[in-house]
Amino acid sequence: MEKISITGEYIQLNQLLKLAGLVENGGEANSVIEQGLVKVNNKQELRKRNKLYKGMKVKFEGKEVEVI
Repeated sequence: MEKISITGEYIQLNQLLKLAGLVENGGEANSVIEQGLVKVNNKQELRKRNKLYKGMKVKFEGKEVEVI
């Protein structure tokens, strides 16, 4: 599991996908979220700008990222 460190209070889901290198750009991030391909804490997430806080986990295409 990859860990992504944030300095602020939260990071938006679409930004995290880009930062973790799981997608090429913001348009692709928004598209995969809209298609229901992303899970946050094991639940399907359709909100592109969902706020992710430390300790939350994101799954996409068999990869898992934890916000720390």
